[in-house]
Amino acid sequence: MNRKLLAAGILTVALSGMGSAQGAASPAQSDAQYTKAQLKQLVRDAHTSQQYGVLAAYYGSQQKDYLKQAAEEKQEWIRRSQNIMVVAAKYPRPVDSARYLYEYFTTKATEAGQQAARYGQLAAPEPLSSTK
Repeated sequence: MNRKLLAAGILTVALSGMGSAQGAASPAQSDAQYTKAQLKQLVRDAHTSQQYGVLAAYYGSQQKDYLKQAAEEKQEWIRRSQNIMVVAAKYPRPVDSARYLYEYFTTKATEAGQQAARYGQLAAPEPLSSTK
């Protein structure tokens, strides 16, 4: 009986601690990571400027992440370019892999930037037209 009571008490403390940690983390929604399904649902349900703003902020943060990764891969590409052994190199060479990753992250950053701009325009309030 005491074991069950002790286990229930520990479980209650653990769950309440998790709830307060989630409550503290929820205001920082600008850095939220979504699954593909959640992102599709957000795009499908977006009808207000606030919802479009959330999508624009998400894609803007994705663009920054991709640009950061592209910069890291460019440095790796440069580093690997200095040590090329042409005679015994098998495809793909390490320098090719680094270049392909750099190009991939650059392309993904461009795509995310286009999406951020698209949703940013949709999030912007439309100017009121004055009728005379």
